[in-house]
Amino acid sequence: MEVNSDYFLLDDELSTDERALRDRVRSYVDSDILPIINDYWELAQFPEELLPGLARLGIIGSTIEGYGCPGLSRRAAGIAAREIARGDGSVNTFIGVHSSLGMGAINMLGNEEQKQRWLPAMAGLEKTGAFALTEPDHGSDSVALETSARRDGNSFILSGHKRWIGNGDRADVVVIFARDVADSKVKAFVMEKNDDGTHPGGYRPSVITGKIGKRAILQSDILIDDVRVPAANRLEHCESFRDVTRVLTATRGGAAWEAMGHGMAAYEIAAAYAQQREQFGQPIGSFQLVQNKLANMLSELTAMQLMCHRMAELGESGRLTGPMASMVKMSTAQKAKWICAEAREMLAGNGILLERHVARHMTDMDVVSTYEGTDSIQSLLVGRDITGMSAFK
Repeated sequence: MEVNSDYFLLDDELSTDERALRDRVRSYVDSDILPIINDYWELAQFPEELLPGLARLGIIGSTIEGYGCPGLSRRAAGIAAREIARGDGSVNTFIGVHSSLGMGAINMLGNEEQKQRWLPAMAGLEKTGAFALTEPDHGSDSVALETSARRDGNSFILSGHKRWIGNGDRADVVVIFARDVADSKVKAFVMEKNDDGTHPGGYRPSVITGKIGKRAILQSDILIDDVRVPAANRLEHCESFRDVTRVLTATRGGAAWEAMGHGMAAYEIAAAYAQQREQFGQPIGSFQLVQNKLANMLSELTAMQLMCHRMAELGESGRLTGPMASMVKMSTAQKAKWICAEAREMLAGNGILLERHVARHMTDMDVVSTYEGTDSIQSLLVGRDITGMSAFK
C-alpha cells in the first residue's frame, strides 16, 4: 500500500535530474537489493553481486567532478544516500566507505597524478576502496592515533593496528592514516593490492564477527606490521590531522541523509502495516494510539528532511560549518533511532522478522548513531561552538 513519507512535498523541489536519480536508485533498490539483502544480512556476507549494478547507477564518486565521477550536487548525493539506505544500510555503508571516504580522501588530499591514478578505476568499481583511520584504542579521539609511518628511502614503512575498517578485508585501495615519526604529524598513505590480487605482506585483516547491525558490510580488525608503501603513495596534501578533519566534515552529512533513509523506510513499513493488520475486528490504524504514533513518527521524519535539505543548501553556498553538520547528524540519528524503534514495536512479533525489514533498519540505525561521531561527541562539537569553550580534555 502506497504511503506518503514526503509530507511537506520537498521532493517537488528537486530538479529534473535529481528526480530521475531518485527514481533510478529507488527502482534499483526495489528490484535488486531488497529481494536478496535479508539473506546476506543474516549470513553476515557482503553482496558482491550488486557491484556491477551499483556502478551503473551514476552515484559512485558522489560530488567529485571529473575522473569518471558524476559530480553530483550535495542534495543529489544526499538523495542517493537516502534511497540506498531506505533499502539497506550495509550497502549504503559500503558506498560511503568506498565513495565518500576512500575516494573523497584521495580527491581532497591527493595531487593531480594521484587522483588520475586511482579515482577512475574506483569510480567504475573496478577497484574498491577503504578508509583506515579508527584504531582499537582511538575511536572518538582518533586524533591520538598511534599507527606510525617511517621513511625508508623511496618508501614508508607503516606499523600499527586499525579496527572497524569497512571493506578493509577486500579493498584494492586502502587509505591508511599514520603518524609520521619524523614530525609526529598525521599523514595519509595509499596501500594497493599486489598485481596478483593479494595484499602486501604485513597487512593482516580479520573480519569482525558477532555484529548485531550492518551485518552485510564486513568490517575488519587490521594488524599492520611493517607494511611498505611507496613514497609516491603518500597523499601530498595531508600534512596534519586538520586535513583528515576536512574529509570527515565533508562526509558527516552523508550519515544524516542515511538516517533519513532508515527513518523513511521504518515509517512507511509501519504506516502500511497499520492499514493492513486487523485486531479486534478492525485495522489497527483505526486506533487512537496507533494514529498518535504515526503522526509523531511523520513529524520527526519531516523535521529530519527539512534539516538535510537545508544542510545541502548551505553546503552548496559554502556556508555549512562543521558544527552545523554535527547538529544535523546528531538530530537525525536520534530521530531515526526513535522512528525505527516505534515501527518495530508497532509490528509487535512480526517486527522481529527479517522479512518485514524493519528490524534490520532498527539495528542498522543503531550503528549509524555511533559512526561518524556519536551523539555525545556531536553535541560537544556544537556545545563548543555555542560557548567558545572545549569540553574535550
